[in-house]
Amino acid sequence: MNTPDMRSLIDELAEDSAPVLPMRKGRGLGQALAAFVVTVAVVLVLLGVRAGLMEGEFSAFFVVTNLLLLLLGIACTLAVVAMASPRVGAEHDGPRWAMVMAAVIPVAGVVALAGHAGPVPYHWDEPLCVLFGLIAAVIAGSVQFRWLKHGAPVSPERAGLLLGTGAGALGTVAYGLSCPFNSVIHLGLWHAAPVIVAALVGRFVLARFLRW
Repeated sequence: MNTPDMRSLIDELAEDSAPVLPMRKGRGLGQALAAFVVTVAVVLVLLGVRAGLMEGEFSAFFVVTNLLLLLLGIACTLAVVAMASPRVGAEHDGPRWAMVMAAVIPVAGVVALAGHAGPVPYHWDEPLCVLFGLIAAVIAGSVQFRWLKHGAPVSPERAGLLLGTGAGALGTVAYGLSCPFNSVIHLGLWHAAPVIVAALVGRFVLARFLRW
């Protein structure tokens, strides 16, 4: 019913309204890509490129680890950007399968550790991979967090989980370009840990800030 009171209410609401830039998926993906490029650049400038990277002097498991983490990061990023603009029927199964494949990394690390004969080789700075991986994850995931904050994720808990997982994976890949270690034990444990920690932080901490 178009009454004077109704028109007055509409006018009052319109006074406080402001134009909002539409959340286009392409723009979100572009921002996420730019954040990852910046993360890689920061790592390489501050820590340098790992010895032998350009010459191809790295183990096969190094390649497998980083490819699986990159795939996981891409899958989660695609889902996070899409979750900011929810739609009916969106399943986001990509991250689930990527997580299953990436689970090979810590499993291989644990198996290699359990089957290692004699003292396990250990270097004092190996745990720094977790710290640097998480720092890189903050840089890589900051844009995605801001994107979700401006959006309307239906499930903040799942959005936070995928945000943390994707950021942790991309941050670890970026730092991996500087990491000098090649062993299955190191990559399986110390490079999987930042992803797991970031996923937990995203699920139980960041999710609280993603509610409407």
